[in-house]
Amino acid sequence: MEAAGAGVAPIRAQYLTSKEQFHAYLKAERESRNQENNQDDGEEDSSSNDQTEPPAKQMKLDGGEQVRKQGSQEEVVKEEEKKPQERKRARGQNKSRPCMKPNHYEKDRLCPSVIQECAEKCYFGSQCRFLHDVGEYMAVKPSDLGDSCVLFKTFGKCIYGVTCRFARAHLGEDYRNIVNEDLVKQWEGKLLVRNSLSKELQQRLRKKKVCFDKSSEYLSHLGKPSSAGSVGNKAAGNSTGEKGISNCTASKGNAEGVDVQPPGKEAPECLAVSEKGQAPESMALQSSCLADASNDSTLKTIGPVTDEDVIKLRPCEKKRLDIQGKLYLAPLTTCGNLPFRRICKRFGADVTCGEMAVCTNLLQGQSSEWALLKRHYTEDLFGVQLEGAFPDTMTRCAELLNQTIEMDFVDINVGCPIDLVYKKGGGCALMNRSNKFEQIVRGMNSVLDVPLTVKIRTGVQEKVNLAHKVIPNIRKWGASMVTLHGRSREQRYTKVADWEYIAECAKLASPMPLFGNGDILSYEDANRAMQTGVSGIMIARGALIKPWIFTEVKEQRHWDISSNERFDILKDFTNYGLEHWGSDTQGVEKTRKFMLEWLSFLCRYIPAGLLEYLPQKINERPPYYMGRDYLETLMASQNVDGWIKISEMLLGPVPTNFTFLPKHKANSYR
Repeated sequence: MEAAGAGVAPIRAQYLTSKEQFHAYLKAERESRNQENNQDDGEEDSSSNDQTEPPAKQMKLDGGEQVRKQGSQEEVVKEEEKKPQERKRARGQNKSRPCMKPNHYEKDRLCPSVIQECAEKCYFGSQCRFLHDVGEYMAVKPSDLGDSCVLFKTFGKCIYGVTCRFARAHLGEDYRNIVNEDLVKQWEGKLLVRNSLSKELQQRLRKKKVCFDKSSEYLSHLGKPSSAGSVGNKAAGNSTGEKGISNCTASKGNAEGVDVQPPGKEAPECLAVSEKGQAPESMALQSSCLADASNDSTLKTIGPVTDEDVIKLRPCEKKRLDIQGKLYLAPLTTCGNLPFRRICKRFGADVTCGEMAVCTNLLQGQSSEWALLKRHYTEDLFGVQLEGAFPDTMTRCAELLNQTIEMDFVDINVGCPIDLVYKKGGGCALMNRSNKFEQIVRGMNSVLDVPLTVKIRTGVQEKVNLAHKVIPNIRKWGASMVTLHGRSREQRYTKVADWEYIAECAKLASPMPLFGNGDILSYEDANRAMQTGVSGIMIARGALIKPWIFTEVKEQRHWDISSNERFDILKDFTNYGLEHWGSDTQGVEKTRKFMLEWLSFLCRYIPAGLLEYLPQKINERPPYYMGRDYLETLMASQNVDGWIKISEMLLGPVPTNFTFLPKHKANSYR
């Protein structure tokens, strides 16, 4: 039994236990529940032979469970052996973790044309490497996980058909997919998830056929002397310069960018150059207005040029970001996915932001990176966060997103501490690269129609604060808001956030809004943060540990949430994940993966009814304790096996040879 001390959460004595007793209890409960389930399964198998797995498949499944347990134990032992030697270097990420993508579902997959019931349209014909025989596929398909499909129940149709792991809910004779026409009509025409990457735009990005007129105009002035004394002011103006004519037409009928005019081709008539090689001023203005008009697909460019076409919006005329006093869910890498943001929105988060996206990957049309920009229709105030180290890629990416997706603001990540980003000059490194930082902010601001925000840390080194020097410049460069995380890059999460310093910076930022971030896990923490003079608070780890923190802050109370209520939250996450990633085997395993990543944070929550005094502090380590029921005790487990058990309660048994190691292993307990 561990006594409470410095850095240890104060749990009531009657709930404290030892590590050995804790794991012995969970093991005994798990075995007893498995025996009960096996007895129930035996009764069901004897009563219904149609649900029995084929003998070969059953042996494979049974053997896989033993292999998984042995493999999991070996992984845990190996990690325990590594900890003493690598304790000093274990900061932030498990960089050497094994590949955890299951590959068993890559074999014997059903052809998508068969799933969509149009097998005769298979592009590859007889050379297709996927199965076309539904009966053959069903013989090797893993058993269903339940009798209710969330896609069929919600939308009236499951697009995954026979490959759905809940297919028995919507399969008829001859494995035909059943459709509920009434539900389908209710959702017809409604766009649930926006900001998807179309195949057409992806192809144009890969072939570099997307035009960046505004970015080219801004970047062409970098490094040149300006009469105004500022690079950004000249680039943001309407001066056409020596080459005031664009080299591409700015037609944007489908809101997906503009077509490039290939070099060597003749320019359109409206952009014709005079015999002396100089374009008339009116033509230059018309070219400029065409580029500006490309941001609005409904704006007609035929006819006389008006002042509205020519004159650009001034910064004061841009859409304002009105989030004073609102609760802002931080952009969280890996865990801040769309299903998790839906959970937080339900509990009262006002502002949400997508995961950090790398600008170069977006410009290359990578599907996995564009997936980070997706927005659910319930996210009424939504932004995207970009990471980059150079003004050319960041400005072009901002212009691309301004034309192609729906967002309320764009955030620049100048707070990312990981080595992969920092060593390339991005993230925190930009705080020491003031020239590049300025060019990035001014450039992105000149091409965006939505507000631009910046997220920074106190500095790079532990005892050298830079934020108070950078924030006045950020305001001068044109950003609409700044968010300050009260730690330096070197501190990571091992020290408490410096809210006194955040208060000083909030005064320097005025009248620009400044949001504070760091160590908020209760409504008392939020109240103290607001008393420092910040415009609002951003919540990151606090939302991962308990997403209902938004409700607690708004209702000014502690919520002693039960284990069943917490399990219901995980059920909702499962349903949202199956909606987002799919209900086939691949979607189920992706949902499981992100659930396990989240559970590595959820296990740090200590129920309010078990604490000697409130509130729980984010930097206090929870000792071993017994919950008020089995489920509450299981949710307190900080062992991977406990998290896997919870996922199996929602998504069925894990695949053969399944292993898991959380991406983020840094914590604040020292």
